[in-house]
Amino acid sequence: MEADGALDHAALERELRAAVAADERRERENEAKLRAVRQRVPSYEEFRNIVLASHLKPLEKKDKMGERKNVLWNPCAVHAKAPQASDVEMPQELDQLPRTSAEFYRDWRRCLKSGREKYQFLLELGGKALGRIFQADLGFGLLGEFLTVLAENICHEDRDAILQILQSLSGTKRFGLNVDLLSEAEKESSRDLFRKLQNMGGDYRTAGHPSRPAGCGAEREAPLMDSSLQREAEEERRVMELRKRYQVN
Repeated sequence: MEADGALDHAALERELRAAVAADERRERENEAKLRAVRQRVPSYEEFRNIVLASHLKPLEKKDKMGERKNVLWNPCAVHAKAPQASDVEMPQELDQLPRTSAEFYRDWRRCLKSGREKYQFLLELGGKALGRIFQADLGFGLLGEFLTVLAENICHEDRDAILQILQSLSGTKRFGLNVDLLSEAEKESSRDLFRKLQNMGGDYRTAGHPSRPAGCGAEREAPLMDSSLQREAEEERRVMELRKRYQVN
């Protein structure tokens, strides 16, 4: 409701669309699970792939294929592992970022081909938008894919953005169940991601601090160093809390 007590129809419409999309996704995934059981698939990985692909539909002749253009997604997040060219080739269908879980699934599955593209896609959306998109439910298998993509492409400049993404995802419904359903490879990616996050946070400590000069200069420098150490301690507590939520030992 708005401040004057009137109903916010736009917000209600967004919530209704999100709820309908979540119900449709759960129904598709349940049907895919039953179909996989009837087919007696030989392995969990094959069962999982069937469920993950439950939303896909055959392409029609009218679908445009191969038409792509270069779009600069996040110029500040392409330093460590990316090539010198800071632009990521993005499919034309991704002119706009998704606003609902259904739009996200469509773009994530059909349009993004490489891990680097998916990484930039997550950074461009950011933790706040991802938390809003998946507030009703984080689809089966997506959490593991996110952790793998982040672990493989993380760079120091993106540390804060990745922590925000992890924090927002941990607040989605049935998050604990999604963590329990991670495969062994995905759990290892999660451990690898948190190792890198902690190592990046330790750069300030391991680099060594210059000795404080004598006299009033030391007095002026002390509050600055104390502030830096305080921020570092807060970041460390944040990482440790997220490690617990993601069940990383």
